[in-house]
Amino acid sequence: MDLNGRSGELLVFAQVAQAGSLSAAARALGLTPSAVSRIIARTEQRLGTRLLLRTTRAITLTCEGEAYLRGARRILADLDEVEDAIADQSVPKGRLRVSAALGHGRVTVVPLIAAFSARYPQITVDLSLSDEVVDILAGEADVALRFGHLPDSPLTARPIGSNGQVIVASPAYLERHGTPRQPEDLANHNCLRFNFRRSEPDWPFIRDGQIFRLKVRGNIECSSGEALAQLARLGAGIARIGAFTVVDELQRGELVALLEDFNPGDREPIHAVFVGGEAMPARVRVFVDFLLEMSAASAG
Repeated sequence: MDLNGRSGELLVFAQVAQAGSLSAAARALGLTPSAVSRIIARTEQRLGTRLLLRTTRAITLTCEGEAYLRGARRILADLDEVEDAIADQSVPKGRLRVSAALGHGRVTVVPLIAAFSARYPQITVDLSLSDEVVDILAGEADVALRFGHLPDSPLTARPIGSNGQVIVASPAYLERHGTPRQPEDLANHNCLRFNFRRSEPDWPFIRDGQIFRLKVRGNIECSSGEALAQLARLGAGIARIGAFTVVDELQRGELVALLEDFNPGDREPIHAVFVGGEAMPARVRVFVDFLLEMSAASAG
C-alpha cells in the first residue's frame, strides 16, 4: 500500500492510534518517526483540524480524531475484504470480528468459535467479550450477538436462540436472611439488578395464570450478568439473570434457584446483528449461516 496516498494516510493514522506513539507506529510500519509525523501533519492540514493531541507522555485522540479513526478502520477493513475476494473468491477468509456478552461468550460462543474455526481455518476470528454495545456501522465489529428486542436500525438481524431467566441466591445469603417463598417477600431482600438502559426495572412473575411485575430494590447494580452471578455467589443478595450464566453454579450448589413456581417462563431473544446486503463479506455470511445451523441443531 502506498503510504503517501489517502489509503496510506488512513493506515498510518490507525496504526498510531493503536500503538499510542509515533515511534511504535513507525516501527510497525517500517518507517521513521519523522515520516509518520509528516504523514499525520499532512492529513490534519488537509482536513483542517487536529486529530491527535501529542504530549511527552502519550498521544490522545480529539473528537475529530475518534471519528476519523472509526472511518479509517471501516475503510481499511473493506479494502482487505476486496483484496481477499479478488485474490480467491472460492474460500472465505480474512479477519472476522465478533462481539459477544461476557457470560454468553464464555459459556456458548467460545465453543461455537472453536467449531467454526475448525471448519474455516482461513478465517481469523477476532472475538471480543464485553457487555458494552459495539457500533457495527462504525466498523467496531463485523457480527455482534445481542440480547433482547432490538431497536430499529439499518443493520440486519437473525435470531439464533433465546435465553430463560432464573432468580438465584447463595445458601449463605439465604441462611442469614431467610428464603423468599412468595414474590412479595423480595421486598425484604437485597436484589441485585442490571443497570443498562434496556433492562426492565421490575421483575415479572406469574400466579394463577396471570403475569404481574414487582418493583425490587437493592444496593448494587451492574452491567454484567456474570458479575451479578458472582455477587450472588458471594452472598451480596438475590439476582435475576440469564439461566445459561449460572448452570454450573446451580449444579454445584453454589447458588439456589428461587421462586420457580412463579417463574413466568419469559425468554430473551438472541440475535446475530451485522451489515447485510449483496456486498456482505463471505466471512460474515458463512459465520451467520454457521450460527443459524448450530441454533437449528440445538433446537432439534
